[in-house]
Amino acid sequence: MNIKKQIEQLRAELHLHNYNYYVLNSPQISDKEFDDKLRELQNLEEAHPEYYDDSSPTMRVGSDISKNFTQIYHKYPMLSLANTYSEAEVTEFYERTQKALNESFEICCEMKYDGTSISLIYENGKLVRAATRGDGEKGDDVTDNVKTIQSIPLLLHGNNYPSNFEIRGEILMPWKIFEKLNQEREFNEEPLFANPRNAASGTLKLQNSSIVASRKLDAYLYYLLGEKLPSDSHYENLKIASTWGFKVSNIMCKCKTLQEIFDFIKYWDIERKNLPVATDGIVLKVNSLKQQKKLGFTAKSPRWAIAYKFQAERALTRLNKVTYQIGRTGAVTPVANLNPVQLSGTIVRRASLHNEDIINGLDLHIGDMVYVEKGGEIIPKITGVDKASRNFIIGEKVNFITNCPECGSQLIRYEGESAYYCPNETNCPPQIKGKIEHFISRKAMNIEGLGPETIDQFYQLGLIHDVADLYTLTVEQLKKLNRMGIKSAQNIILEINRSKNVPFERVIFALGIRFVGETVAKKIAKSFENIDQLQQASLEELVSINEIGNKIAQSILNYFSNKSNCQLIDRLKEAGLQFQRIEKNLKQYTNKLAGKSIVISGVFTHHSRDEYKEIIEENGGKNVGSISSKTSFILAGKNMGPSKLEKAKILGISVLSEDDFLKLLS
Repeated sequence: MNIKKQIEQLRAELHLHNYNYYVLNSPQISDKEFDDKLRELQNLEEAHPEYYDDSSPTMRVGSDISKNFTQIYHKYPMLSLANTYSEAEVTEFYERTQKALNESFEICCEMKYDGTSISLIYENGKLVRAATRGDGEKGDDVTDNVKTIQSIPLLLHGNNYPSNFEIRGEILMPWKIFEKLNQEREFNEEPLFANPRNAASGTLKLQNSSIVASRKLDAYLYYLLGEKLPSDSHYENLKIASTWGFKVSNIMCKCKTLQEIFDFIKYWDIERKNLPVATDGIVLKVNSLKQQKKLGFTAKSPRWAIAYKFQAERALTRLNKVTYQIGRTGAVTPVANLNPVQLSGTIVRRASLHNEDIINGLDLHIGDMVYVEKGGEIIPKITGVDKASRNFIIGEKVNFITNCPECGSQLIRYEGESAYYCPNETNCPPQIKGKIEHFISRKAMNIEGLGPETIDQFYQLGLIHDVADLYTLTVEQLKKLNRMGIKSAQNIILEINRSKNVPFERVIFALGIRFVGETVAKKIAKSFENIDQLQQASLEELVSINEIGNKIAQSILNYFSNKSNCQLIDRLKEAGLQFQRIEKNLKQYTNKLAGKSIVISGVFTHHSRDEYKEIIEENGGKNVGSISSKTSFILAGKNMGPSKLEKAKILGISVLSEDDFLKLLS
C-alpha cells in the first residue's frame, strides 16, 4: 500500500472509531489501540506534509499556536429565545401560536442545554466554519477550537446531506470534566469556574487550541438550516442529521396538546438531575418549518419558539455543625455539615459558608433548618434560614472561631480581606501537606507518582515534614510501605531526582510564596540571577519589577524574613535544585526593547503569541493588551484586527511585521 492510501485509510478508520465512541457511545477498539493508530497517522503526516488535510483526525489534538479570533457574519441571525417561567406563560404561547396559524400544529419539546451556542457550516460534507453567537449578527470564528471537540464531525457520514447547510447547537462541559477542572484550579489556588456554562464558554475562547482539546468539551446539535433540507419537520431533520454523524439529543418529543407538553416538562424537571451535562429548561418549537416561516420573528426572538426555564432547585435541611478547613496558604474556610439532602442529582452533606461575614448575615444557629442551593447547580451554598421552624430552645449561635482547629494558633484577618488566616505556616499540618502537594504539582516541580494520599501517608509515618524531606527519601524506605512495592518506590525516587532539573522560575513558584503565581515567578527569575539576590532584595527593588506591587513584594519579604523558610531553601540547595538561571537562559536576555510597550495582534508563523510575549520580556520590553498613545509599536501577524490598525494610524504608532521584529532583535 502506498503512503497516501495508508494515510487515507487511517483517517477513515479513526473518524469511524471517533464517531462510535463519542456519538454512539459504543467503542469498537480500546483507547490504546485508538491512540496507537492516531500516533501512526501523526508520524506519517509529519513525514509527508504534501498530504495535509485540515479535516484529519489529528486536527483534534489542537495546536499551541495562538490565534486572534476574526469576526464573521451569520447568514441567518442567531437570535435568543424568549423565556417563560410558568405553565400559564406556556399556555399563552400555545394559544397565541394556535390563533396565528389557525391550523393544526405540533410542538417539538427538547432539553435546553446550558452551554454556549455554536454555529457550524458544512460544505460538501466537510466542516468549514464554526462561529459563536456573538451579538446575533456576527460572532467569533472558533473553527480551530471546535475541531478539537470529538463529538463534532469533521467529515459527514453517507452522501444524502445537502451540499451546503448550517447546523446549530450547544457546546458543553460535562459535569465530571467540570468538577475535575475546578478541583485542579482549586488545588492551584486559581479562581473557580462558577458553572459548566462559564467553563465551556471560557474554554472555547482560549487562544491555544491544544488546551481546548485537553478540556474534553462535548456538543449537542439542535437546529438545521439551509436551502434544501431533507424534511419540513424540524424533528425529522434532526433525526436524519444524526445519521450524518451529528450528536443529536434523544430527549425530543413531538407534542400535539398542552397536556403532553406539561407532562414532558414535569418528567424532565426531575430526571434532568441524572443527565451528564447541565440543563436549565425545556425548549418548545413549532415543528413545521413552513409554519415557523409563517409565524416569523420579533426583533429579538422567533415567534415559533420559547424556552421554559426550570426553577432554581432548593432544598431544606438541618444544620448539624460548622467545621473549619485550613488551606495551604492558611486561609480558613467554614463548612456547614448538613443532614443529607438530594440536590441537582447529587447527595449534599456539606456546603461552604465562605467567611465570617456570610455567617453573621445569615444569623446561623446549630439545629437551624436551612435552605441549600447549588450556585450554577454545582457549588452547594446556604441561601437562607427557616426561622419560623426554630424551636423554643434555640441551638448555639454560630460564631467564627478565633484559633486554628489544627494547631491552635490565633487567627488573623488581613486588612481588606474577608478571610481569616492561620499564621503558623511551618507547623500547621494542613498547611505543611498543602505546600508539599503544591510543590510536587505539574506546573511546579512536576513529580509524578505522588498525590495527596501518598503525601498524607508519608507525613503520618514521619517520613516527610516539609518539601526538602522529599529529597532524603530512599527506595528502601518506600518499598516497605502499603501498596508500594519496589518498582513504585524506584519510580518515585527517579521522579524526585528528575525534578532537580526543573528551571529556576518553576522552583520559585513551587516554594508557594503567597501571591507568587506562575507569571510573577517568571518575572522574578528574569530580574534576579539567583535565589540569594532575591533573598536580599529590598521592597523598592521588588516593586520596580513589572506586575509586582506592594502586596506581592511585602509577601516575598515576609517569606524570606522567616528563618525556617531560609533554612528550607538551604536544604533544597544542598539537594541540588536549580536556584539560579542557567547560562543558556542568561544569554537570551538583552535590553533591546527596554522601556518599550508592545501590543501583539494577529496570527503568526515563526512563533506562537505566548512565545513572542516571552521574547519581548526577555529583551526588556513590556506586553500590553490595548493600543494607547504610550504604545511603542505593534507586532502584527496575519489577520490583524482592522480596528486596531485604524487606531494605530490615528495615533501614529509603528506596525512591525513578524520578520521585521525578528530582524530588530537579531
